[in-house]
Order: sequence, then structure tokens, then C-alpha cells
Amino acid sequence: MIADLDAAARAEGLTVLGALHEGADTVVLLGPDEPAFWAIFTASQEYADGQPDPLDRWSKRVIGGLARAFEGRAVFPSDGPPYPPFIAWALATGRCWSSPVNLLVHDRAGLFVSFRGALRLGGHIDIPKAPPRSPCSYCMGPCISACPAMALTAGNYDVAACKSHIETDAGADCYRGCKVRMACPVSQSYGRLPEQSEFHMKAFHPK
Repeated sequence: MIADLDAAARAEGLTVLGALHEGADTVVLLGPDEPAFWAIFTASQEYADGQPDPLDRWSKRVIGGLARAFEGRAVFPSDGPPYPPFIAWALATGRCWSSPVNLLVHDRAGLFVSFRGALRLGGHIDIPKAPPRSPCSYCMGPCISACPAMALTAGNYDVAACKSHIETDAGADCYRGCKVRMACPVSQSYGRLPEQSEFHMKAFHPK
């Protein structure tokens, strides 16, 4: 079942990033399938129509379609309040951990992990075995000192300092992708394109 769902999701530019049993249901977390995701999303009607929140609208259409196909219920991070516990779900899958900079790190996506939504499916579906340990357990931690503004370090994220830095000439390169996330060795093998990172940075802090 999970393999079939992952194959259907990949055809749409998404992939299964983890799953867990909650109550009588199975919750399946979906995120971008890199690097195929960006080409699929940028060819979509939502990206081209000039309306607000194209990625959220795309996610709701695509994941809504998967929910109908697999007889489940689509859940999104923006649903609420109260909001679905995506961070707690991610940790419970056994495929995400807290990194040294307190961002989630994923066994395959590294610090580039993100969730476009989830499917809640009835019953306890078999879940593939999770990795035995976090990739951070055998990493030297380049993420800790990667932020040129020192806005994101171990145990601290100074959002104001981050935004101030990317407004400067020195921070222009950060607009192509967060240096902390890019420093993660697992992230570097995930194939996320700079254009996608820039899209998210512009949403985070429009210039």
C-alpha cells in the first residue's frame, strides 16, 4: 500500500517521507520528490496563474486527488487552528530527528525536508522499517557554523538577524538557499534545485 501510494505520489512530483500509526489510522507524510518536483510544479496551472499561494493551492489539488484515489483524508500544515502536529508526526515516523540547529533532519532529504501535506488512511497499514539512527550521529555538524550571519546556530534562530542579512549585498547568495540547510551532507545529495530554494526564500522574506 505505501509503495503504491509512493509511486502515485512520485508521478505527481511528491514522495512519501514517512508514516506512522495514530489511533486506528495510518498517517502518511508527503513532501517534494527532488529534483523532479520543481519541473512538475512550475508547469502547473497554479504556478502560472499569477494568483497568491501557488504552492499551497497546488498541494491541495494534488494531495486531494491522492486522498480520493486511496480513500483517505488530506491534511495540510495550514489547516487550523488547531494545526495538525506535523513536527510531532515527523519525529514519530522514525525518519526525522532534531538536528544540532534544532531544524528537522530527514534520513533522505536532510535539512531540506518539508511536508506539503499528509494522508490519513483508515486502519494500520504496514510501514517500512525506519533507519536505525539519525544521520547527525555520524556527521561533524557543518550546519552549526554555516550561517554567515550567525542567525541560525546550535539552539538559536534569530529570525530578525536572518532577514536583515539577506537584505544586504553580503547576504544576496543566501537568497539562493539557506547556507545552513545546504551545509548538511544529506541535503547535498537530495537534488533540490536553487530555483526552488529561491522561491521559498522570497516567500519567507519578499524584497
